[in-house]
Amino acid sequence: MVNYRRNRVAGGTYFFTVTLQDRCSDLLVREIDALKQAWRNAAQRVPHLVLAAAVLPEHLHAVIQMDASTDNYPRLWQEIKKGFTRRVFAPGHQSPWQARYWERTIRDASQLQACVDYVHINPLKHGWVTAVRDWPHSTFHRYVREGLLSEDWACSESVAGTSLGEPLR
Repeated sequence: MVNYRRNRVAGGTYFFTVTLQDRCSDLLVREIDALKQAWRNAAQRVPHLVLAAAVLPEHLHAVIQMDASTDNYPRLWQEIKKGFTRRVFAPGHQSPWQARYWERTIRDASQLQACVDYVHINPLKHGWVTAVRDWPHSTFHRYVREGLLSEDWACSESVAGTSLGEPLR
């Protein structure tokens, strides 16, 4: 088995992409309450702060700051995946998740902003909505309530011709 080397820093901030095995599934949004409950339970075991998140039908993105006392985000994702699977399927059912996930350590404020923007714009990028405000499974709405973003941030007219959060080549 491959031995993945991950950068783990207590209190670190990370960007994650976590995906289902079936890339045509709508399981995550169909069972959003089970995912939220699994995440809440995991947070009790592995303290962290969700800076941004968007749940799409078959994958999710999150920007997470780990508690200063831990760097154990592998356990966090294990707990979320396991908790979700147990809530949705009968015992013994194979996990719907891909075995691995993608993570990136966020090193400065500009990377943090780029990752948060990417998370929030992702439903638009994938064509699920024509305005970010229309996707219900995102922390974008919290950012609007807190006055950090306007409700019309990244509407389709304002992002025409842009990279939708991805680096231009």
